[in-house]
Amino acid sequence: MLDAGGLISSMWEDVQKVRYPKKVRALGKMEATAVEIGVYECNSVHGLLQTSEHAHALIEAAQPPYSPDDVERMVAARLARRSVFERDPAPSVHFVQEEAPLRRHVGGTMVWRRQLERLLEVGRLRNVTLQVMPTNSDAHPGLDGKIELLKFPDGTAVGRSDGAFNGRRTSDPKQLRILELRYGTIRAQALPPRESLAFIEQLLGET
Repeated sequence: MLDAGGLISSMWEDVQKVRYPKKVRALGKMEATAVEIGVYECNSVHGLLQTSEHAHALIEAAQPPYSPDDVERMVAARLARRSVFERDPAPSVHFVQEEAPLRRHVGGTMVWRRQLERLLEVGRLRNVTLQVMPTNSDAHPGLDGKIELLKFPDGTAVGRSDGAFNGRRTSDPKQLRILELRYGTIRAQALPPRESLAFIEQLLGET
């Protein structure tokens, strides 16, 4: 109708993404191109694993509170990142979740149950490995905060840890080796994937 030759249609996706916080857009862009994603999360269910109800409850609990529009914008941004599971070819994705956030009834019992069911759904995907770190485990390198590692098709990588390099994102090979060592140690100490899914099923059965 506007004789734009399809230009407006092709820009629509970018226009939609502008609504999302800049930091989230950058993270989503990296996740969308990574061939391998590794995450250790200790304080909450990781964003890629959250249901919309769980994300709403977490974001609405912030102090000072966000405006309703900001809450919706942030939830939408978080859910948009889940497209990483629909990519073809699929990336290899590894999660290690601490037990404590899995027991927290964020949003109430039904929201919590749906969140556990979502974890089981994602954990059964062929390209996903989901492990649980039991609360009664020994000390491990993730006790000072979350770790994220992303590897890309050209062989480059990016990593970040709350407890290393002032929490800044890094692509320095020496620093990445440190994060990979820490993440590998965490995975080795966590429950194996099959036992982790059984553990989550057990939590569901306790309600």
